[in-house]
Amino acid sequence: MSHEIMKVVYRKYDGSLHWNHPALLLGEDEHGVWTGCPAGTVGSRGSEPPVTWELPFVLLFPRESWWTATFNPAPHRLEIYCDISTVPSWSDGEVTMVDLDLDVIRLREDGRVLLDDEDEFEEHRVRYAYPPDVVANARASAATLLEAVAAATAPFDSSAARWLALIS
Repeated sequence: MSHEIMKVVYRKYDGSLHWNHPALLLGEDEHGVWTGCPAGTVGSRGSEPPVTWELPFVLLFPRESWWTATFNPAPHRLEIYCDISTVPSWSDGEVTMVDLDLDVIRLREDGRVLLDDEDEFEEHRVRYAYPPDVVANARASAATLLEAVAAATAPFDSSAARWLALIS
């Protein structure tokens, strides 16, 4: 089965390039649009040297939410990695959003759920003068995701398995 190749582009609030890489457009369900990166996919963070991911992963881009989610198969130590971001925007085979620093992570080993990079969020909130609505949406999304990921409610249950199977 062949899938359309698209581009995933995360930026920082000042417009600078953050993570960016190709992905396969896998499909859409009630949770949003799913893309996949097979093992060997090459990505870059800003102007840093490219990296090659050894394990496949899938990304979920909800249609109206202030986050994106990456689902990693075993043996990856991070089972789920959610980026708090602006609502993903689609145009000409590219999905773009602004990474707002906060991350919600579920560790595979013990199932702990963590909120990461609060210090970076506070630093960038001041440096880039995040508007009040951006701060409020970012914090609300992080709180909602912490609960949903910890409770393993869809799509943070086994929903990603069928999409991972398409690229593994």
